[in-house]
Amino acid sequence: MAIPAIEDHWAVFLDLDGTLLDLAPRPDAVVVPTGLIATLEGLVQRLGGAVAIVTGRARDVADTLLAPLMLPGGFGHGAELRDGAGRIRTIDTIPAMPADWAPRLAAEIATWPGVILETKPHGLVLHHRAAPQWKDATRDVLLALLRGHDDDFTLMPAHMAFEIRPRVATKGRAVRALMQAAPFHARRPVFVGDDVTDEDGMEAARALGGLGLHVGRDFHGGPAQVRAWLAQPEARHAAP
Repeated sequence: MAIPAIEDHWAVFLDLDGTLLDLAPRPDAVVVPTGLIATLEGLVQRLGGAVAIVTGRARDVADTLLAPLMLPGGFGHGAELRDGAGRIRTIDTIPAMPADWAPRLAAEIATWPGVILETKPHGLVLHHRAAPQWKDATRDVLLALLRGHDDDFTLMPAHMAFEIRPRVATKGRAVRALMQAAPFHARRPVFVGDDVTDEDGMEAARALGGLGLHVGRDFHGGPAQVRAWLAQPEARHAAP
């Protein structure tokens, strides 16, 4: 489908890595492109603050990347929310991640050159972008870690990575929660994402009468195409 121009009555929900930011060999090596912050500032002003970041990244990491902006959103796949008033809350039912998981994984991958362990407040990720030969091994070691914890945690594929996250933490849940209050309430939600972890966010937006847009399927490109789309406030055609 043709990507509709942004409408003033929308509420826009944006993934970070692979959507706003180009993917990098390491999660700490992403680069914030020149002009992105100004583009987001303009979008926030135009939509009355109804712009949110919904990302697997921790809140402090997202804030550092997008400084000085501190946008509303769902962080850690929605495990933590920041509403339009800046209030922060964590899902009440979020399970505590076992304390031994990160050190166990660090020891396991010590002899797997190129595999990177990323720890998050409510989950963890093994990246194999620089070592694709370890793809199956990274998945298998995480599945072994999950045994006995399947009710609380799940394994998700991502771009050249596998991630353990709490089952109750989803981007769809973040969208639904944020849409209940200002400045998002009564607007048309539009979620833009790029991978499997974004699909439930897209579905939540569609269920609320909005759009779920996929970077690869709908923009036919990458984050550069998304950034260019966000930077065109003058186009105001009716959305389908």
